[in-house]
Amino acid sequence: MDPYVWWIDGELVSSDDAVLPVADHGLTVGDGCFETTTIVRGAAFAMTRHLRRLRHSLTGLMIDLATTDAELRAATDAVVAANPGAGIIRITVTAGTGPLGSGRSEGTPTVIVAAGPNRGWGAQAHVITVPWARNERGALAGIKSTSYAENVIALAQARAVGASEAIFPNTVGNLCEGTGTNIFVEHEGRLVTPPLSSGCLAGVTRGLVVETSEVEEIDLPIEVLTTTSEAFLTSSTRDVMAINRIDDRTLEPGPLTAAAAAAFAALASSTIDP
Repeated sequence: MDPYVWWIDGELVSSDDAVLPVADHGLTVGDGCFETTTIVRGAAFAMTRHLRRLRHSLTGLMIDLATTDAELRAATDAVVAANPGAGIIRITVTAGTGPLGSGRSEGTPTVIVAAGPNRGWGAQAHVITVPWARNERGALAGIKSTSYAENVIALAQARAVGASEAIFPNTVGNLCEGTGTNIFVEHEGRLVTPPLSSGCLAGVTRGLVVETSEVEEIDLPIEVLTTTSEAFLTSSTRDVMAINRIDDRTLEPGPLTAAAAAAFAALASSTIDP
């Protein structure tokens, strides 16, 4: 694969030549946050929403980033322009070089804007449920942290059985989210998704679906996945993706999924920054 051109701390470099200090806190303890979005018609999609959530994550992690949103937009535009075949953009911010432990130094945060290929998702998703709980009361609830080991483990378990996503409960047994997705389900004929208080991430695509479709945000036990007649995932790289299998149960895409997918597609076709 040909190298991409990335932006690291103010400079465009080949992804083959990109380096970080081995003591960067993002590497040693996962101290950072990130945003990923797709490239649509030659521009990063929904940048205003992604930058707003990035600032929320930075605030939650107590990382003081001097780089402005305008500078991040300019860096993103430069990376998009330098990578005409790319499908996604990822902005990563770490706390910068630090000690080999949880304490931080007074260093400058590291900022990376990277490009990559499309994820190559299928048209529909097979998901599994996993027993590990999201902590809706934890310090990282609602933060898109680079501390992703829980997601890596759950996704590895999903892929071991041929699935492409794993769904977590929260600590009280309610439906929460996937490793990199939000989930919507049919419940008593209505379209429902877990509220942010469940511990799920405030997904950008989730928010757009809530705004463009009739959705109720309510807590439901994760066992709803054993009875729902239809369900779908949302994320910035999957858009609205119907679920065709939950564990060993087969589902068919239904009218709620079709309507939400059509509404989101109409929005994405009309604007780059909704």
